[in-house]
Amino acid sequence: MAWFVVEQTYVPEKFAAVRPRHREYLSSLVAEGTVAVAGPVDGDTGGLVIYRANDREELRKILDADPYYVEGAISERTVREFTPVLGAWLKDQ
Repeated sequence: MAWFVVEQTYVPEKFAAVRPRHREYLSSLVAEGTVAVAGPVDGDTGGLVIYRANDREELRKILDADPYYVEGAISERTVREFTPVLGAWLKDQ
């Protein structure tokens, strides 16, 4: 499993209406262990999520199923692989 940091910039006039569906989707991913942490940044101009996935292709499918993406509420998305070495989220340090 790999870790990924995903930053998204919202389409201002669209994201608020989609937010309940987006959060429901992310909550299901939290429950299955795919999302470690998620939340808005910079006064709701975007969001940041840390995911665990087998690879970038699996992550892309997860991201593309997010209601924010499906309903056109994302204007920009960046994905970076992340290698945590210390932290409370790590079981084997």
